[in-house]
Amino acid sequence: MAQRSAPSTIVDVAKAAGVSVATVSRALRGMDRVSPSTRERVRRVADELSYLASPTATSLASGQTRIIGVVVPFASRWYFASMMSAIAKAMRDRGYQVLLFDVEPEPCGGRLELTRSMLWKRVDGVISINVAMTEGELELLRGVHVPVVSIGYDLPDRSSVGIDDYAAARTATDHVLDLGHREVAYIGAALEPNELVETPRERRRAFTEAIEKRGLPLRDEWILATDWTPQHAHDLTVDLMRSASPRPTAIVCASDEIAMGTCLALTELGLGVPEDVSVVGIDDHTMAGLFSLTTVRQDFVAQGEQAAALLLESIAAQERSAFQPQRVVIDTELIVRGSTAPPRRQDSDGSG
Repeated sequence: MAQRSAPSTIVDVAKAAGVSVATVSRALRGMDRVSPSTRERVRRVADELSYLASPTATSLASGQTRIIGVVVPFASRWYFASMMSAIAKAMRDRGYQVLLFDVEPEPCGGRLELTRSMLWKRVDGVISINVAMTEGELELLRGVHVPVVSIGYDLPDRSSVGIDDYAAARTATDHVLDLGHREVAYIGAALEPNELVETPRERRRAFTEAIEKRGLPLRDEWILATDWTPQHAHDLTVDLMRSASPRPTAIVCASDEIAMGTCLALTELGLGVPEDVSVVGIDDHTMAGLFSLTTVRQDFVAQGEQAAALLLESIAAQERSAFQPQRVVIDTELIVRGSTAPPRRQDSDGSG
């Protein structure tokens, strides 16, 4: 039986490429001190020899793992999965890998917290997606000198990326008001346990202020709080439409998944969208087109790209002790589809 050949080493790559071992190390780590032509030659030789750099050796040589931690509260939900995918691609294009930290709340208590053992010597930086970090977690990150960039939530003295949640919800609400709707309900997220996260608070505030600015009555019983899931939105919509008199002619939803649950409930009740009730969401979910859903689009790719760039800037600035936090706001866009239309005249009993 033929013996398996030994794996190639960095010395083999250096000899074949005609450069020093140090140059091979710098080239494969993408460092600037290597010319583009040399870097390309080294990478080509490394591929030909099937050379794989030792992660441990690379980390010891550079002081970096080239791994980024991404912290999410609900890894299985579409918004977080979409954002993680955008971040992973952006970091991969820059030569980094992503390590997921899912801190989803436990059934009997609060969410999991980051610990020193999770972070120590494992990640060069952290991107946090809509996680309101505790003071203990922030102190931990400062103690292990791990830079952090947040998406959808501002952390003290950290760079952040996101959309203007107030503007997005205001655009959605103004859209149905401009169509002529005056009986408008809102289905958003509960402010607790999200009291520290801006998204549910700002979207609800935008809705209430848009209604008040038009001089319309603000009905507390028409402002509903979900757990962000389509099922909960569906159930709340059924209860609302069965009990309300008059019924709302439009429903503003804090996310597309909420809007989808709302549309399904209206259909089950025999109500047409938008013939009887207009529905507008926020996000531009991958299934929004199938529901012909009018929505306010947010750009996940742009947010992932910006978060990656800001984190790498933070890592580099940390080495120079020259860090200045930045706040980047990504524009949103109203996408009008078939779920919104001017209201039709209601009968006096509000049944349509």
